[in-house]
Amino acid sequence: MSGHSKWATIKHKKGATDKARGKLFAKLIKQVEVAARTGGGDIDSNPTLRTMFQKARENSVPIDTIERAIKRGTGELEGVEYQEVTYEGYAPGGIAVYVEALTDNRNRTGPEMRMTFSKNGGSMAEPGSVAWQFARKGIVVVDGGVGEDEVMLVAMDAGAEDITSESDGWHVVCEGAATFEVRSALEAAGLSVKSSELIMMPTSTVTIDTVEGARAVLKVIDALDDLDDVQEVYTNFDIADDVMAELD
Repeated sequence: MSGHSKWATIKHKKGATDKARGKLFAKLIKQVEVAARTGGGDIDSNPTLRTMFQKARENSVPIDTIERAIKRGTGELEGVEYQEVTYEGYAPGGIAVYVEALTDNRNRTGPEMRMTFSKNGGSMAEPGSVAWQFARKGIVVVDGGVGEDEVMLVAMDAGAEDITSESDGWHVVCEGAATFEVRSALEAAGLSVKSSELIMMPTSTVTIDTVEGARAVLKVIDALDDLDDVQEVYTNFDIADDVMAELD
């Protein structure tokens, strides 16, 4: 996803501090718990849970921690009940922002979200204002050491829609519901799959061609991403290569 891959690269280059790692764990555990509550605790029959389980393991979340999260989701263990909620808004320059959050108190999260947007040069929008600019997709990342034709042959047969070359490997794009099947087909063919996840992919993108513009947008994204209830922040921006080089 344009914007997604470059933003992920920027975050990666900041380095994984203990605090950031702890927050990532907390986000992944919440996602596992909600997936289990929504679709049941059986990984084989709950594709969303299966994807969240894989994502947690890929980020080194201990297996017993994941299993406890599943049990909290199914009610076998006591836990906080989180609600899935989305927020929409704009960063400077009219860049669309779509935020996925998990909260146990909407009355806390909503005002926090609005304040964060406004304090950092953005603005909240009404539900539906930007959601139409995104679509739920799956991204399966395959090691870049293999040829495009080899990846494409397997991926397209499994239902993939597109393949792009990114800094961390081949990004195989598919419908969200087909993520597990596409990943399984790639692994069965002997290809090295590095990760898979569900994202909201923009249907079109806006290229930012100034350092000041990029920093203004990233300021909003950073601030939103730091909120405890926020799980993912999606945007429809891309950054020109020369601007990205200056940000690096």
